[in-house]
Amino acid sequence: MPLYEAGFSHYRSVNPDAPRRGRLVQGAVGTFDSLNPFIVRGTPPPFIRWNIVESLMARSPDEAFTVYGLLARSIETDDARSHVTFQLDPAARFSDGTPVSPEDVLFSYELLRARGRPNHRSYYGKVARAEQIGPHGIRFTLAQEDRELPLILALMPVLSKHATDWNSFENTSFTAPLGSGPYVCGEVKPGESVVLRRAPDYWGRDLAVNRGLYNFDTLRYDFYRDVNGLFEAFKRGLYDIRFETDPGRWKTGYDIPARRDGRIVLEDVGTQTPAPYSALVFNMRRPVFADNRVRRAMVELFDFEWINQQLYFGVYTRTASFYENSELSARNRSASETERALLAPFPDAVLPPVMEGTWQPPVSDGSGRDRERLRTALGLLDAAGWHLVDGVMIDKRDGALLRPELVVGTKDQERLALAYQRMVKRAGIDLVIRLVDNVQFETRKQNYDYDIVPYIWDQSLSPGNEQAFYFGSEAADQPGTRNFMGLRNAAADAMIRALLAAREREDFIAAVRALDRVLISAQFSVPLFHTPDQWLARWTKVARPQTPSLSGTLAETWWDAE
Repeated sequence: MPLYEAGFSHYRSVNPDAPRRGRLVQGAVGTFDSLNPFIVRGTPPPFIRWNIVESLMARSPDEAFTVYGLLARSIETDDARSHVTFQLDPAARFSDGTPVSPEDVLFSYELLRARGRPNHRSYYGKVARAEQIGPHGIRFTLAQEDRELPLILALMPVLSKHATDWNSFENTSFTAPLGSGPYVCGEVKPGESVVLRRAPDYWGRDLAVNRGLYNFDTLRYDFYRDVNGLFEAFKRGLYDIRFETDPGRWKTGYDIPARRDGRIVLEDVGTQTPAPYSALVFNMRRPVFADNRVRRAMVELFDFEWINQQLYFGVYTRTASFYENSELSARNRSASETERALLAPFPDAVLPPVMEGTWQPPVSDGSGRDRERLRTALGLLDAAGWHLVDGVMIDKRDGALLRPELVVGTKDQERLALAYQRMVKRAGIDLVIRLVDNVQFETRKQNYDYDIVPYIWDQSLSPGNEQAFYFGSEAADQPGTRNFMGLRNAAADAMIRALLAAREREDFIAAVRALDRVLISAQFSVPLFHTPDQWLARWTKVARPQTPSLSGTLAETWWDAE
């Protein structure tokens, strides 16, 4: 059941009486070369989507996956979820004052299905027919029953038909899409900064889903070349809030006058969503990493215990599940009968310790030179056709060196990579570290141009169709997906289908846990670590609600405190 009843006034994780004024400045590492977040080409900033372009409905920040009226004031579907109908709010307007019509919705659906990002093409490709119903209605008939697809369609971005060119849509541009959201794009300095300004006469200002959100008149986003420059800018007051990820900086980096006199505060904000799965991902499209034994050897050589103490003050927790810290995780749980039945057609897909819930990532003695881990790794490499000659790992077949390249995009990633480089060197592996700028990093990721790459999969409490975009076989060869490892696994595909088909919560949990077991067993990455909470540093001239959302505090709920 939804958390909020019809006629609710606001979400519980907002301040409904927050003043609407002032400016919020945020900073980010990297750059951007486009303002279109709906295409594969280019590197857009992350804030265009929700601030400028709205969806039919709004996702609640306080629930696993519940939507409430935004552009659409109602949603109707059947018990089988074979179709869904939305009724637009007649008051909905784009920022240029033109009404949001069913034609705009159908145009957006067709455009994104044909020319959008792979996830859009995949989701909307499951619709058999889309049509206008009456003056304000849009009906989508699904090609097959899908528990989640009506909700995904509710989150479809709606673009203006009259202001969007079909033929040039896939080209990068520094002109933001025309949307119906609370902000419009102001000044743009390509690669450096973007300013968003409150949309004049924003149509949805007084909706329950917006009350207490979007409280600043102006949003400014500044981009910095590296992590150190970004941090120094925060200490100087050049931007207002910072989500910290480095334990060293969190422990010692904020001992500055502004912190001591109370102008900056540090806060641990609890979250209730699965911990992000952070990893060094092997590209199994490359022959060297198509061999599971080579991948396992590389995992054995990663000394988390040493890295955690030497680089991160011992504050990190090792991640071992793709849905860590939630009821969806298979970690430390023996597979249920339902899970075993789902996995029965794929007897080799799950390792026995993973099935029994006893599997854990390798644990070292913390010395950085664990002989047992090295011995295990060398045995795996030998079985895979590699041998150590004069301190160098050589292919027995052709004498080639084991010399993979790890591509990173920030100095923090480089620091971790260099530590890992020293660890694998003990096994004769010549790991090449390639630090590239943000645009190159994103381009190489999107085109799978790497041997190893760092990535973080964020998961919700309601995983669904996006799992095929992350882990499905069809996504393995489509540029722009998040299947960065090139996983093609029939068991994973089947578990994704099972979680999408589940009608009862118990069946859904069993299917997600079964998928987790398949992914863990595939061993396509070095699992890294996660922080126990959200680490927040903020200048006290901005304030936040005391009650966080499920995923922590959200910048769109903040306000000017001066």
